[in-house]
Amino acid sequence: MKFGLFGGARLGPANPLGDSYNYKDFIAYVRDAEELGFASIFLVEHHFTGSGQLSASLNLLSYLAACTTRVRLGTAVVVLPWHNPVLLAEQVATLDVLSGGRVDLGIGRGYRKVEFESFCIPMEEAQERHNECLEVMLKSWTTPGRFSHHGRRWQFKDIVVEPAPRQQPHPPIWMAAGTPGGIGYVAGSNYNLLLDQLASPDEVAERIRIYCDGLAAEGRPRDAARVGVTRGLHIIENEAERSKALARRRETIKNIGDLARRPGTAGPPSYADTDIAPDDAALIGTPDEIVEKLRRLAACGAEYVLLSNASPTRRTLEIFARDIMPHIESAVVPAI
Repeated sequence: MKFGLFGGARLGPANPLGDSYNYKDFIAYVRDAEELGFASIFLVEHHFTGSGQLSASLNLLSYLAACTTRVRLGTAVVVLPWHNPVLLAEQVATLDVLSGGRVDLGIGRGYRKVEFESFCIPMEEAQERHNECLEVMLKSWTTPGRFSHHGRRWQFKDIVVEPAPRQQPHPPIWMAAGTPGGIGYVAGSNYNLLLDQLASPDEVAERIRIYCDGLAAEGRPRDAARVGVTRGLHIIENEAERSKALARRRETIKNIGDLARRPGTAGPPSYADTDIAPDDAALIGTPDEIVEKLRRLAACGAEYVLLSNASPTRRTLEIFARDIMPHIESAVVPAI
């Protein structure tokens, strides 16, 4: 099992999701993570929040590329409907060149209504715009020489996208999915899979199995390492800290539910009153308790865990690297 980080830097008032903090400290945090053996950082992209959430993930990753040498630089995710596909293809390729081929490109269609409204893009067009943007980006990276594109949203005539990415034919593409149909599409397209932080270990096991089945159906190796399983992390040292961690987890779940509501729906009302004490998705507990949670996750087939750290400091990274990681890296993962 290997471990990466998930979240982002932030400037502004306290973020109720608790996944980020100021840029200078966050950059130091990522450098510490690389030093301590973490494999990656996946940055979020959000807009118009009023709470200072990271909006320009590729810019920050470019800075991190100069501050690091090994850690993978991921997006989770770039929301394609909001971007010019050619400009985005150029920016991603440039980052891949600057980083020496360390980009992991997570992409998605978006889910926050206010962001679509503020960009003046109808949310019902999200999937269509996402698909065409990805089509143009793939053409940009894989077409020898110049190409043209005549689509519904984008028109390009006799263009060439430069530079070429360091990773060929392009950086690995990651997509978030949770339904059997969505996971099947990701596997059938030969993309990597991002799983959310709320699913139980049993649900994670089923989703990894569906993904590996989809790879095998296309004649590809069954590879659970291509699935990034996001987990909330809160290391505690006493019972008072446990109570605070559970309260923070409850607030995180509520906010995720509020943000995930679709137009015209009431959303999942149970999030506001959820009893998360028996929650077995988040990694809340002492180092020994988290080791047991991760061993169970490994037994479910998970090989790659992305940590949304409630306390993103060097100290928590050191505790994880010293007291948790050595007991998990050699865990036996069953064939899925």
